[in-house]
Amino acid sequence: MTTTIGDAAVDVLNTPLPADKLRLTRQYAKAWFDGQMAHDFQLPPPDQPARPEKPELLMPRYMPKRRKIDVKKNMVALLHAVAHIEFNAINLAWDIVARFGGQMPREFTDDWVRVADDEGRHYDLLIARLASYGALYGDLPAHDGLWQAARDTAHDLKARLAIVPMVLEARGLDVTPAMIDRFQKAGDPDSAQSLKIIYDEEISHVFAGQKWFNYLCQKENINPEQSFQGLVRRYFKGRIKPPFNVAARDRAGFDQSFYLPLSTPQP
Repeated sequence: MTTTIGDAAVDVLNTPLPADKLRLTRQYAKAWFDGQMAHDFQLPPPDQPARPEKPELLMPRYMPKRRKIDVKKNMVALLHAVAHIEFNAINLAWDIVARFGGQMPREFTDDWVRVADDEGRHYDLLIARLASYGALYGDLPAHDGLWQAARDTAHDLKARLAIVPMVLEARGLDVTPAMIDRFQKAGDPDSAQSLKIIYDEEISHVFAGQKWFNYLCQKENINPEQSFQGLVRRYFKGRIKPPFNVAARDRAGFDQSFYLPLSTPQP
């Protein structure tokens, strides 16, 4: 069995099949928190995690549009899109462990292994909901925007934290309540409940992102709000769009002073 958390992270990243990736995530997270793995990082993470043959990956602009008239197909498409996000989020959490864990305190690894384990459970919840519609992950195309953010920030932990948990996952806090409402209105309370579980736990992921971002800024004696805004303007295409779920962002410790200045176009 893998004996270091660094090797474990790379093993998950190099595992293509979702079921195997999920099994290893659970196994390694338990072993880590049971004290069975060393805090050691020898293997470099891959530039790109191993992927299953499906789903077909498309550029965002080529993704098929959802039609309002077919409620069931729209629900399947929405669940599939969120499942794809969660599948990528498993890889993103293990990548941040493998790529940056060796330069950070042990608590950093604790936080992101916990996130990886959460994302695995979230993916499992969504796969079960897809199955209730007779659908599988991979039945529909998906886009590669999340991993593009990882590629762009592979050299800079502050940039990775700014873009992935503090922009992309925080955006999830903004939009998920409306998705929950859509499933309730469509007569699917089970999917709504699964999304509610995911929503509540994603708050802790944004919290971990801002926590370690602020840690690095304090260590470097730089202004965290200005650093965040500079990194987002450099690495994130487009502006941060309201409306914001301020209550959820506040619960995550993510103050408006970070993101509100980014929500209006620069002169």
